[in-house]
Amino acid sequence: EGPAEAAAGPAEPCGVEGWAQDAVPSGAAFVAAASYRGPGNNDTRSNKALPILLWWSGSLFPHFPGDTERIDCPRGSCLVTRSRRVARHRRTKALIFYGTDFRAYEAPLPRLPHQTWALFHEESPMNNYVLSHSPGIRLFNYTATFRRESDYPLTLQWLPGSGYLRAPAVPLAEKDAWRRKGYGPVLYMQSHCDVPSDRDRYVRELMKYIQVDSYGKCLHNRELPSERLRDTSTATTEDSEFMTFIARYKFHLALENAICDDYMTEKLWRPMHLGAVPVYRGSPAVRDWMPNNLSIILIDDFDSPRELAKYLDFLDKNGEEYLKYLEYKNVGGIKNEFLLESLEKREWGVNDMSLPNYLNGFECFICDKENTRVKEEQEHKKSRGKIPAPRPHIAQFKHMGCPMPTPGFGSVEDLSEGDSWKEMWLQDYWQSLDQGEALTAMIHHNESHQGRFWDYMHEIFLKRTRQH
Repeated sequence: EGPAEAAAGPAEPCGVEGWAQDAVPSGAAFVAAASYRGPGNNDTRSNKALPILLWWSGSLFPHFPGDTERIDCPRGSCLVTRSRRVARHRRTKALIFYGTDFRAYEAPLPRLPHQTWALFHEESPMNNYVLSHSPGIRLFNYTATFRRESDYPLTLQWLPGSGYLRAPAVPLAEKDAWRRKGYGPVLYMQSHCDVPSDRDRYVRELMKYIQVDSYGKCLHNRELPSERLRDTSTATTEDSEFMTFIARYKFHLALENAICDDYMTEKLWRPMHLGAVPVYRGSPAVRDWMPNNLSIILIDDFDSPRELAKYLDFLDKNGEEYLKYLEYKNVGGIKNEFLLESLEKREWGVNDMSLPNYLNGFECFICDKENTRVKEEQEHKKSRGKIPAPRPHIAQFKHMGCPMPTPGFGSVEDLSEGDSWKEMWLQDYWQSLDQGEALTAMIHHNESHQGRFWDYMHEIFLKRTRQH
């Protein structure tokens, strides 16, 4: 049973051996490509004999000098390409998809039994909710996502290292002087409004009880002091003048754009780097990754925005209590061995040219898996069935699965009928489930035309309507 059959149900065998040879890039084209030298191995095979990995999402190329490269990984070598001309070739063992670009209605059909599907998705769950449902994520054999349970976890992709957390904070006396100039205790800096986490609804309510200085487009109530600081690129590149400005705040509202276990971005790590206490809503499991037991304030620990405001006001007026949240910056202040070990064990680096990036790392992960699978299949064939065929690996819900979006404040029942957040994100979440089910059904039925996708969607809609 091939990996595709196991991932999405039985399919009729597809004849790929007789596929037109002129549709395959010539061996010369592959040989001409300069090799990407990975960790190195003893693989003496020519490029013409290597498994091919096809990046279906060409947007991530070229991350090599050319469109096709040889990569040399610990267990063997592979050819990596973005040329879809090899999509149906017998040596093309894996298709790699970028999660943000993956669309169920554009998936390559029919799905070939000899190919695995791999998912690389380091971005927000809001970019593609298809992947947050079992039918969607189980389309894939291997995953690289922000979830620690994925095959190649990217959880700490926004944290360069423990030293980033230890950077000194602005002295409390300077923060208090900043407050006396009329600046609020709390900073909100957000220009991406109308997101699944519905963060603006919460912040709007919080603003009723404590001063929040909001410089972004969302809930904007204060201007940055210079044109240079207002430039979006200044904020995203961690410009020193910008960082100095926002570091004077005691608290940063750090609300992710979507809620999911282990989805943590620079919204969390940057304030910790600066020594401004994050007031956080995002990964429900965020405490697992914190440097110690008292380094962030979790919004969901409080019954209401009013209760949170009371606590922030207390810390604002009691410096000794406030500084307890910055003790992780002291020598030996990072107590969390799980965090330190996770940073130490990951093979890729963040802004570190001495280590591979996670894109190359995942490619080698897939290359090694496919070389192992090829070898096991050959042994199975040689033994005439005495040695069992390799069992396919299937992604699980926990590799990506994220919960249904909920209002940032209050309940769904409290929202008006025309509420734009409810109409946009709840509909997107549940329609994505239908899309995952439709593509799964198409693969089960060995469909070869993408155009049939909407027929399957219609059937699912009618079935659900009858059930209700």
